[in-house]
Amino acid sequence: MSDTDGKKPLGLGGPRSGQVKQSFSHGRTKNVVVETKRKRVVVPKPGSAGVPGAAGTPSHLGDPSKRPAGISDAEMERRLAALRNAKAREAGEALQRAAEEVAREEERQRKRDEIEAKEREERERAAAQRQKAEEEERAKALSEVKASRAEDARKPPVTSRTQSRDEAPGRTAAAAPAPGSAKPVLGPRKTDREREERDRDARAKAKGGDDVRRAGKLTLNDALAGDGGRTRSLAAMKRKQEKARQKAMGLNMRAEKMVRDVQLPETIVVQELANRMAERAADVVKSLMKMGMMVTMNQTIDADTAELVIGEFGHRAVRVSDSDVEQVIDQVQDSDEDRISRPPIVTIMGHVDHGKTSLLDAIRKTSVVTGEAGGITQHIGAYQVTTDKGATLTFLDTPGHAAFTSMRARGANVTDIVVLVVAADDAVMPQTVEAIAHAKAAKVPMIVAINKIDKKSANPAKVRTDLLQHDVVVEEMSGDVLDVEVSAVTGQGLDGLLEAIALQAEILDLRANPKRAASGAVIEAKLDVGRGPVATVLVQNGTLRKGDIFVVGEQWGKVRSLINDKGERIDEAGPSVPVEVLGLNGIPQAGDTLNVVETEAQAREIADYREKAARDKRAAAGAATTLEQLMAKAKADKKVSELPVLVKADVQGSAEAILQAMEKIGNEEVRVRVLHSGVGAITDSDVGLAEASGAPIIGFNVRANASARTSANQKGVEIRYYSVIYDLVDDVKAAASGLLKAEVRETFIGYATIKEVFKVSNVGNVAGCLVTEGVARRSAGVRLLRDNVVIHEGTLKTLKRFKDEVKEVQSGQECGMAFENYDNLRAGDVIEIFEREEVERKLA
Repeated sequence: MSDTDGKKPLGLGGPRSGQVKQSFSHGRTKNVVVETKRKRVVVPKPGSAGVPGAAGTPSHLGDPSKRPAGISDAEMERRLAALRNAKAREAGEALQRAAEEVAREEERQRKRDEIEAKEREERERAAAQRQKAEEEERAKALSEVKASRAEDARKPPVTSRTQSRDEAPGRTAAAAPAPGSAKPVLGPRKTDREREERDRDARAKAKGGDDVRRAGKLTLNDALAGDGGRTRSLAAMKRKQEKARQKAMGLNMRAEKMVRDVQLPETIVVQELANRMAERAADVVKSLMKMGMMVTMNQTIDADTAELVIGEFGHRAVRVSDSDVEQVIDQVQDSDEDRISRPPIVTIMGHVDHGKTSLLDAIRKTSVVTGEAGGITQHIGAYQVTTDKGATLTFLDTPGHAAFTSMRARGANVTDIVVLVVAADDAVMPQTVEAIAHAKAAKVPMIVAINKIDKKSANPAKVRTDLLQHDVVVEEMSGDVLDVEVSAVTGQGLDGLLEAIALQAEILDLRANPKRAASGAVIEAKLDVGRGPVATVLVQNGTLRKGDIFVVGEQWGKVRSLINDKGERIDEAGPSVPVEVLGLNGIPQAGDTLNVVETEAQAREIADYREKAARDKRAAAGAATTLEQLMAKAKADKKVSELPVLVKADVQGSAEAILQAMEKIGNEEVRVRVLHSGVGAITDSDVGLAEASGAPIIGFNVRANASARTSANQKGVEIRYYSVIYDLVDDVKAAASGLLKAEVRETFIGYATIKEVFKVSNVGNVAGCLVTEGVARRSAGVRLLRDNVVIHEGTLKTLKRFKDEVKEVQSGQECGMAFENYDNLRAGDVIEIFEREEVERKLA
């Protein structure tokens, strides 16, 4: 660019372009100034500081002494000229950019001025139109008033004489005038009052005063004339006038936005985020798309992204943890006025076959022990008993076998009083010591019941002496632990035991609040065919009612039905009442806590959180975190042989006990690995998993359904059925150690369906059966299945066809069967006939 003043830069033109000129100089170099109406920009000219030009050529290039060798004068001049041209071109481009920026700024300012001028013109035009309309309306009202007055002036006044003459007898208002009279007939005239009202309304309308509001009121004249109607209210008119005033003054301000505290979990759905901010979901999605996230309102976003969205909408984000969902469970502080006395919870504990269930049967006057396989208790039971004196007691009966340690621990944790049953002829045994440890850990009082006192070999003194070794000092030996000598067979000492329990409960002063939301402990859980998941719950506080929504462990549900220990349906269960709860969505773990919540959404959210936490915990426990752990695990896997098994049981507690027993089997060379454990009948999915893993299936008091049996036979999967945990543990231990001797194998020889049950004197209940598969033999063993669950196992008392006693009945024939010492038969039950044989097994 040349130094000539007044030339315009390249690309700038038009009437509003800036003018370029040289306005001042510093030494040998001049600055270029771009001037507009509003802005002045100074651009350095080539050769000035920061933008060197021809005058700014480095001195060493022109000095011959500092010139590089081998370069002639002509070459140097050519290079200097090229350098000057490049720097001049760069300076010209910078000047052009500055001028273009000035022109763009002027164009933006021009557009703003045009918009402001247009808005101002519109406001002035609207104001003029409103003023003109008001003036026209006012002039029209005045003209109406003047016309009305002129019309009234032309009409002759009505006098009382004329009125009396018109009302005289023989005259009517419509009488014709006298002949030759030119006076017209006058119609009905308005009274002075009507005329005054009309004049007043017209004056008020023309005046524009406060009386205009009367125009909206319905008067008698308006109603008779039919001109009246419903008009807008005064408040609506005021709002309209206020909006018009604000619009005319340019004061249309939006209402102040309400800032909310938005609770933000780790992840949140877009729709839920919009609801918590009280914003439209479409606006939230639009904001996320501006951030580069193509999401819909039903997708989940992380907490950091949601926090950015919340800040963009002007709200405050409050971070909450996933565990905060459990805060909805009410932690009610019970007052002394609400707490009332409750029945004590008494747990019966002791060694196996010491008579715990028999003692409880004697108290309840029932016979539970006869229904247990092998005569030993393998389930935890909860019962409520009312004594002869009217006191109510809740009993928990726990198993005594070594495998049921967790059941005994649960019984001790939920109880108020522990009754330690010790056989007088057997003294203190290992599970007795364990029960003492559980009672001490739970810090609950203990009552020692020395059972089987009616036997000749009974030695209660030895029992008391053996208890001293475990820091249990009974009252007989100057201690503080109550002891009672009882006999479940003869009933001796039962009254004394109940009195001791009542005395201990009175000392404890047990109280609970029945008015609060219920909470309790799961004693046992199972999957019942036809009823679904069923949990035996001991209510500890509050009242559990039908229809309550609850969460228990990783499961949730709504109370569909409550069944007490007598099998009766009840509507509610108070503190210390054991009930069966129906309505769960899954099988909870025995020992889980049940809490009632307000809504189904809360229950589902808590259950989902607990399930996720448990899943993460299991994954973390099974994962090796370091290289050393991985190496040690690989080395151990090479040495240890595993016996994979699948376990299915009838109730959750039994499955848990079997798992703990399996973990204890094995040494450094062999171990048992439980691939899967569950509750309910054996299904096709279990058979498929067993086939893929090469594992046997162990069924404890459950059976495989028909399709699972067929699939197992086709795939060669072994299914073992057990009803006594002794046999199960011994067989698995023998299989794992490789020391299997002759084992007793059961061969199923037939199935029969009960069609009808008959009562026969001197015999009992006789089942009329139809043999559906195989053959029924008199000498074979039988099991009674109800909904694929073992109800009874024993032998046949009689097998008859017509009136004759027979040895066997073939398939498709009818027969009569009676069980030995068992009469609880129902139509529709299935009888499984089997034979036991000893088979020598060889290891593969």
